[in-house]
Amino acid sequence: VQLQASGGGLVQAGDSLRLSCAASGRTSSRYGMGWFRRAPGKEREFVSAMSWSGSITNYADSVKGRFTISRDNARNTGYLQMDSLKPEDTAVYYCAATTLSSGSIYSSQYKYWGQGTQVTVSS
Repeated sequence: VQLQASGGGLVQAGDSLRLSCAASGRTSSRYGMGWFRRAPGKEREFVSAMSWSGSITNYADSVKGRFTISRDNARNTGYLQMDSLKPEDTAVYYCAATTLSSGSIYSSQYKYWGQGTQVTVSS
């Protein structure tokens, strides 16, 4: 499975962005999906995850109520809607796929990773 993340950019605090993650290759399996980010000088951290069916979602406390994860399995695409962005959301965002159909908050359980897309939020 190959993942291509897109949609990042430079925005001001309070603005919104929607990241997309397009999957190609062996997409017939029921993969759980996740979003992670790595801020400058920090370790990669969990942002959000969704099960294959979409019935299970998880969010990091830092983004809960501001970010919304979704997916369109017919289009093999996942999304991360980011509203009320803050400067501390500045990071490279990565989408990932896991064979756990329920999704996971742990990066170690993701086998497939996209290349990352930069999100920069100015104050």
